[in-house]
Amino acid sequence: MGRVAVLTTGGTLAMVGDPGMGGAVPALGAQELAALLPPGAPELAVEEVCNLPSSHFTLATEWAIRERVAAWAATPGVDGVVVTHGTDTLEETAYLLDLTVAGEAAVVVTGAMRAASDLGADGPANVWAAVRVAASPRARGLGTLVVLNEEVHAARYVTKVDTLSPATFQSLGRGPLGRVAGDGVHIDWRVEREVLPCAGLEERVALVKLGVGMLPHPLEDALARGARGVVLEGMGGGRIPPHWLPVIEAALADGVAVMIASRCPSGRVWDTYGYTGGYRSLKALGCLFSDGLNGQKARIRLMVVLGKGERNWNR
Repeated sequence: MGRVAVLTTGGTLAMVGDPGMGGAVPALGAQELAALLPPGAPELAVEEVCNLPSSHFTLATEWAIRERVAAWAATPGVDGVVVTHGTDTLEETAYLLDLTVAGEAAVVVTGAMRAASDLGADGPANVWAAVRVAASPRARGLGTLVVLNEEVHAARYVTKVDTLSPATFQSLGRGPLGRVAGDGVHIDWRVEREVLPCAGLEERVALVKLGVGMLPHPLEDALARGARGVVLEGMGGGRIPPHWLPVIEAALADGVAVMIASRCPSGRVWDTYGYTGGYRSLKALGCLFSDGLNGQKARIRLMVVLGKGERNWNR
């Protein structure tokens, strides 16, 4: 097993119950988490980036994690990087790392659904599985992976599907690309990576989910506040009500990037319809399409692309 850098950021994995606070709060630091690993673990370099619930993260937090991961991934002698993370926004951080951290070193993000003080805490097993994947030659060149519940998922496809289940992370329509089983790491299929150069994130990107009968007020408000990009989670294959289209058209004319995702949990944004608000009419307006990404990941992608200062939105 090679050398692995473990970066800790907090989350449920690092929490213990505090009677005075009425529940679990961040408590365990990087060295305490590293001490949970069994004998025979790879050589570790351990660093604490922060110790927060991931719902408290800002984009500055996200970028700080990204910068430390990129630095460790480029360090000679480091075979893989593990990031421990709260599950609330784990998939967004993982996709940001997948999209912007180059190189062959494995990057693995993991977390826990039960606090360290809970009966049956899943954190130690998840961290150990993540370290094993990060150290495995089989994981090299796969980009960023998410490892929980002894399953290995591609960051591009995985999402949190349940608020409480330890098996909450699923790659809908695809399944895990591998597993940690017995004495080995098993990778059943591989993903084709895409890495975009990025010097920073464009923070002014809004995410709006549509519901039946909604007026376009959330989009209008985002534009009034200076949004440079907007992701709209449309209905079905990304359909948008006709009364939203004038606002979308005005945004595009003003140079705002508008990306269409779907509020469905899986599937591409596409259809064969000819009516207003379907794929064909949105494409004619100049909208972008999320290519299977859910809304929160489409937002990450748009922040990365706009952060490059380019108008070639689809790269």
